[in-house]
Amino acid sequence: MKITTKINVITTAWLLLILIAINSIVFLSFMTITFNLVQNEVQQKSSDIIKVMKKNDEQGSLNDKLLPYLASHGFLRIIDDQGHVQTQVSNDQYLLKKIDPEFLRKEKTTKRIIRPHGGEEQIIIYQHPISNSGKVTGTLEIAERVPGLELGKDVLLGILSFCTLLGAVLSLLGGKWLSNIIIRPISNIIGSMEEIEQSGVPKKIVIQRETKDELNKLAVTFNRMIDRLDVTLEQQKQFISDASHELKTPLTVIKSYADLLRRRGIQNVDMTLEAIESIHSEATRIQKMTERFLDLAKTEVDEDLDFKLIPLTEFCQRIIQQLEVAYSRKLKFHTENNKIAVLADELKLKQVIIIIVDNALKYSKEQVEIFVEENERHVIIRVVDYGIGIPADDIDSIFERFYRVDKARSRETGGMGLGLPIAKNIMKQHHGEIKLRSKEGQGTEVALLLPKESKAT
Repeated sequence: MKITTKINVITTAWLLLILIAINSIVFLSFMTITFNLVQNEVQQKSSDIIKVMKKNDEQGSLNDKLLPYLASHGFLRIIDDQGHVQTQVSNDQYLLKKIDPEFLRKEKTTKRIIRPHGGEEQIIIYQHPISNSGKVTGTLEIAERVPGLELGKDVLLGILSFCTLLGAVLSLLGGKWLSNIIIRPISNIIGSMEEIEQSGVPKKIVIQRETKDELNKLAVTFNRMIDRLDVTLEQQKQFISDASHELKTPLTVIKSYADLLRRRGIQNVDMTLEAIESIHSEATRIQKMTERFLDLAKTEVDEDLDFKLIPLTEFCQRIIQQLEVAYSRKLKFHTENNKIAVLADELKLKQVIIIIVDNALKYSKEQVEIFVEENERHVIIRVVDYGIGIPADDIDSIFERFYRVDKARSRETGGMGLGLPIAKNIMKQHHGEIKLRSKEGQGTEVALLLPKESKAT
């Protein structure tokens, strides 16, 4: 079932339930109020008759006094304490036969339905005790047809039924109009997605009016997603171009030396050693590039990390010693608390620190400093360099995959733009974050924030 149909059915059904509930209340209220009015009128008539009876003792005189109170269709009768009719006046023999006399010591009002000639009519029967010297000696019984009540009921039912039917029709029409308004942006998104699926080219939704509702937000979010997808595709194209260029050079070298060895053999020892060394060097470079791709892929999927409590001061000092030997550079380490510890995966955290310090050493000839600190919520590792810095326009994109600040970096210093994305993914796996501040020509500061005493799951 389509969403538009569901909206139509649900809104119409809900409106019908509301209308039925309201109509039922209106109908019951009308019937109750109308019957109460008739009952009050009959009770008043009964009080007047009782007063008349106290003034008249003769039978014939009493009948004459009762006639003015007789309704157009009904009867008045007085019943003694034995249940016998003492006197009665009537202009409706059907009611006299239909309703048996009854002696009662308490006041009673009854509503009944009769069906003379196949029709249906409401009648009211009111019985009032007659007292004499504090003793109930008889019952005054009044019965009347209430044709107005039945007629009013039929008219009201007709009006309520018509209004309910009209409400259902208007609800269907309004529901269809409303559902079309609601579904239009979704339909546009579906159409755009189908076009993207068929053509493979991202396409935005044209937003004709800014309605500032959830549907408009959905369309804006979709367009923002398409923008990011365009950026990602451009980054991937750039990466493929860069990777092809990076791979093309070592493969060309390997192929050239392999062809050389095939043509001239291995009689020339110097040439052979040179070829072998070059082939090994370029193969190693390709291997490192492949490993970096695999590292990125691993950090983008959820995997179980080996969390354990790491004494951070000793941990960082060991990494610094290894990097000082590898780069033949001195690194400066600062901490005010040698007992700072953090829950983390040791190998992954080491990889992040090496990535950050490696970047600092590559792009700074000045001193590189490492700080280990803590605040109320985080353990912080800060790496500060005083090198070339990062242009302000590039800071927001520095953690994007395949992004490189300088597209023309030399092979000696330039990477593939994967180091910082890998570091960011690892920090995310630790429920931490990585922050970067830089000013071109003055240096860069990278802060790794790890949550205190909380293990990522």
